[in-house]
Amino acid sequence: MIILIKVSIFMKITQEKRVLEILETQQYASVDELSAALSVSASTIRRTLEILQQKGLVTRTHGGVKINGDNNFSPSFTFRIHQNSFEKKKIALSAIKLIKNGDIIFLDGSTSAFYIAEYLKEFKNIRVITNGIDTLSLLAKYNILAYSTGGLVSAENPSVLVGRYAEDMIGNFHADIAFFSAQAMDNDGEIYDCYEDEIFIRRAMIQNAKTKVFLCDNTKTGKTAPYHLCSLKDVDYVASNQPLPNSIPTEKFLTL
Repeated sequence: MIILIKVSIFMKITQEKRVLEILETQQYASVDELSAALSVSASTIRRTLEILQQKGLVTRTHGGVKINGDNNFSPSFTFRIHQNSFEKKKIALSAIKLIKNGDIIFLDGSTSAFYIAEYLKEFKNIRVITNGIDTLSLLAKYNILAYSTGGLVSAENPSVLVGRYAEDMIGNFHADIAFFSAQAMDNDGEIYDCYEDEIFIRRAMIQNAKTKVFLCDNTKTGKTAPYHLCSLKDVDYVASNQPLPNSIPTEKFLTL
């Protein structure tokens, strides 16, 4: 009996650790996704999530869970910039084909947009508006004319600026192109994110840009997250490193 109890406790600890490892890389996961990843039932996952929430490590949402931004498991921008870096570079190279000299560009604070910033030094007389703190630093390094949205440093994602001030700043510009990413896109082409504050920033960029480009690597497809951002019908192009669902028009797909 003692051995059985020890095994049971070990399994619970292992499940908690595995859930946190998954959330460390993607910030949000659904119950079904975690159930499949750990090969356990959905009810077992829900019990594990309840324990992690009681410990203050995660916040449960309808159908899933997101990692809390104020604990040690929240991945930094530096950590995320190296995730799927090769795929993100390919996506950036396909997306920049839309840029022309003299364009005004919105970049959100995502790591995917950061990779686009790395290639902007090849263009002349462009202006960039971004809420990405690391992206601003990179643009300054390349002597690219860049505007900060200003605003509050996000409590959930400290690498970005958010809030009403940032939204108003974006509204003062009409960009030629907005490049943005998000946490997830389901098979119907609905786009979601796990950070509520960033939803409003991205919507402002989409509303005030002539051309909208969604940056979507293969880790984002076939999933959902707590907050709905927009639909693919609201964007002009999708830059991705893998084929899109059949429901999405192929003319929207950017490739190298």
